[in-house]
Amino acid sequence: EVQLVESGGGLVQAGGSLRLSCAASGFNFDDYVIGWFRQAPGKPREGVSCISSSAGSTYYADSVKGRFTISSDNAKNMVYLQMNSLKPEDTAVYYCTLSYGKKVYWGPGTQVTVSS
Repeated sequence: EVQLVESGGGLVQAGGSLRLSCAASGFNFDDYVIGWFRQAPGKPREGVSCISSSAGSTYYADSVKGRFTISSDNAKNMVYLQMNSLKPEDTAVYYCTLSYGKKVYWGPGTQVTVSS
């Protein structure tokens, strides 16, 4: 059974940093796409960043380029999102998501709140 568990959210002042972690289990950490979505109140869920294991590439939404960095540790089955220069508009619930074996899996989410 695939499981994704996020951690690292919290309250931070604008300009600050947070690092989100996603512990992934229940699948072979080889051919997959894993990353982060976020959803702010009253807004649709949006893709933030992801890693493709087969392509060896990363993706970032324009709104976070240059501020967020995604990384993975295959030995630990972990994915991280380093978030720097945070802005109030980054406030949202952040979800770890995995595309694997023609299915998409979601973690329960972690709240990130950026105060101005």
